[in-house]
Amino acid sequence: MRKTIFIFAALVIAILALFQLSKYSIIAGDSSIETVIAIIAIVFFIIGVIINKRVLHSKKASLPEIDHQKIKVLGLSKREYEVLCQVAIGLSNKEIAEKLFVSESTIKTHVSSVLVKLDAKRRTQAIQIAKELQIIPH
Repeated sequence: MRKTIFIFAALVIAILALFQLSKYSIIAGDSSIETVIAIIAIVFFIIGVIINKRVLHSKKASLPEIDHQKIKVLGLSKREYEVLCQVAIGLSNKEIAEKLFVSESTIKTHVSSVLVKLDAKRRTQAIQIAKELQIIPH
């Protein structure tokens, strides 16, 4: 968090410095306003590209692999796994039923089956167990 604040503070200072430089260059008559604006735009484009690359690379490295073998060992069907993933997102049975185009009672059956297979008593406990087993993303 501190690093992000520092980066944005540095960017604000850079903007202010560029505007001051552009103001003095215009007063001196050394360059036109279009050139100054183009230079500012290029500088911020380069900064944006650098920040974007760093953010994208850090997110790719932090995603854990899903252990598909454990899913098979637990005996979760494809539909039960879909329901588990939707539960992990925080959707209700009704929302999951609408999203997967099945009845709410079918979702209740799948959730019950998932709870039994994961040896969990509640949905939250099932999500916690699934994350520990690395069968759903964190």
